[in-house]
Amino acid sequence: MVEAGLHPATGGDGLSVCSGDMLLEALVACAGVTLKAVATSLDIPLRGGTVSAEGDLDFRGTLGVAREAPVGFLRIRLRFELDTDASPEQLATLLKLTERYCVVYQTLHHPPELVISHQSAGR
Repeated sequence: MVEAGLHPATGGDGLSVCSGDMLLEALVACAGVTLKAVATSLDIPLRGGTVSAEGDLDFRGTLGVAREAPVGFLRIRLRFELDTDASPEQLATLLKLTERYCVVYQTLHHPPELVISHQSAGR
């Protein structure tokens, strides 16, 4: 179990996990699992590797101190460092298919329609 909280840059104490960090972690987890499945399917041997993501935020937006500043990530970078003997062509195919089948990547790349609703507790 993880407790969500504010990022230290927005007043958080650093003891809770920022939801923005969780979003990046979800992307890394999905991309890593997808990459491994695609590599297995294509018979591309992977000895190891890492997947990482980092993003750029303008905290003025989420803090509401600058109306012109966007709320949310401006840019996200997903990086793969792989220990493999795969050819450049195999790696290109591996990354292309990982991008295609990674649910979190595709959701961020092609945002779905979001609907917000509210229900009051019965009193």
